[in-house]
Amino acid sequence: MPAPATPSRIAHAAFAAKVMDADAAAALIAPGMAVGMSGFTGAGYPKAVPQALARRIEAAHARGDAFAIKVWTGASTGPELDGALARAHGIDFRLPYNSDPIAREQINAGTMEYVDMHLSQVAPMCWQGYLGPLDVALVEVSAILPDGSVVPSSSVGNNKTWLDRADHVILEVNRWQNAALEGMHDIYYGTALPPYRVPIPLVRPQDRIGQPTFRVDPAKVVAVVETDTPDRNAPFKEPDAAAHGIAGHLIEFLRHEVAMGRLPQGLLPLQSGVGNIANAVLHGLMDAPFDPMTAYTEVLQDGMLELLEAGKLSMASATAFSLSPDAAERLNGDLHRFRDRIILRPQEISNHPELVRRLGCIAMNGMIEADIYGNVNSTHLMGSRIQNGIGGSGDFARNASISIFMAPSTAKGGAISTIVPQVSHVDHINQDVAVIVTEQGLADLRGLAPKQRAEQVIAHCVHPAFRDQLSDYYARALRESWGRHTPVLLDEALSWHRRFVQTGSMRG
Repeated sequence: MPAPATPSRIAHAAFAAKVMDADAAAALIAPGMAVGMSGFTGAGYPKAVPQALARRIEAAHARGDAFAIKVWTGASTGPELDGALARAHGIDFRLPYNSDPIAREQINAGTMEYVDMHLSQVAPMCWQGYLGPLDVALVEVSAILPDGSVVPSSSVGNNKTWLDRADHVILEVNRWQNAALEGMHDIYYGTALPPYRVPIPLVRPQDRIGQPTFRVDPAKVVAVVETDTPDRNAPFKEPDAAAHGIAGHLIEFLRHEVAMGRLPQGLLPLQSGVGNIANAVLHGLMDAPFDPMTAYTEVLQDGMLELLEAGKLSMASATAFSLSPDAAERLNGDLHRFRDRIILRPQEISNHPELVRRLGCIAMNGMIEADIYGNVNSTHLMGSRIQNGIGGSGDFARNASISIFMAPSTAKGGAISTIVPQVSHVDHINQDVAVIVTEQGLADLRGLAPKQRAEQVIAHCVHPAFRDQLSDYYARALRESWGRHTPVLLDEALSWHRRFVQTGSMRG
């Protein structure tokens, strides 16, 4: 007996009439088009049409025909999108964030143009026309309702903007996405460009200010593709000693802030970047005396899910999930339990600078390196090779009540110090950095002049293998620098990076 057919999630006749396979939908995308695709940290990205498009591009290249497109997303996606298209050499322009290794190599080789942007700025710039016309929106959704409204998927990102601005729309309706997602989203349509902007009526992370679905003009929809493919996120590594050390220092700092009366017992809304260290910090909050906590952040990752499950986190507002396969399975198996405790919003709201400042978020983000004065590089290796992008860290860092950056004190097996005399690339100026944390300790830089900052960072954050070297550099800078406000020996500072290029090591 054949297996019963999976019920369709397309409950509107006008959309159902446009169902086709992925190859037919991909044929509607022409060379040179700008395509706004869904996806944010490996969640809610289209999976079938990009792969069909990659096959089409490869066939065109085999015939000697040029074929590449511009790809706009919410943030990073998965291998079925960025990976497939980059492997086919089908992307000639990408924004606003990338973490795919194949695309990264092409960006750094100069064959793919890449605009690294603050995530809160993408939607306004699209509306203002700075990014040029948007030809197609290719968006994964979880259902189309009888009234023609569209239920978002496991990420929201810039999808509202793509659907509104694009000339044509292709929808992937993914049955793998849990049907219980319906009602979990808060899609706010009240944003406007100057001079017509009005205050956004959100004063608590749990506030709902929009509607649970997208509005989509059926006349713009040229294709609907049904899929059943899971999101692809990698598992988090088990926290190592450095991650545990960073978490311990940070939690002790937050305890002190509560004791001093600068934070309430439940802290202020938490924002956390993605990664193993950030996840370790969130896990460490399980046993901390902060209750109840809230989150106003970009992504909900494993550590936040654990806090929600334990009741330590009363609610979380984000724009996407970024869960390991095991955590995604747990959430999907019990999603009804979280319907009133998780809200997914457009990233122009989740990352909105004014909302971050109004709510007083505690921002916790990773970094590649920091210098002794508190400037942070979170995007580039050796000043020129981009790793991923700034993401939302800048949106939160400049506007948070406490802006925290963290990393192990060394990298490359101890060969490189992540605390340097001067960073090779600046993403976050020292005025936007309140706290730096490594496994060695924590430097609270608030209210400190540059030389005071340097003393704190060297004393508390630098690995012992590099502390004498940095102390010697700073002592000489105090004597020899042209100015004494922020003492820097430019040639000496650059030599830290040159030695790594020449020898692979900054020691000696």
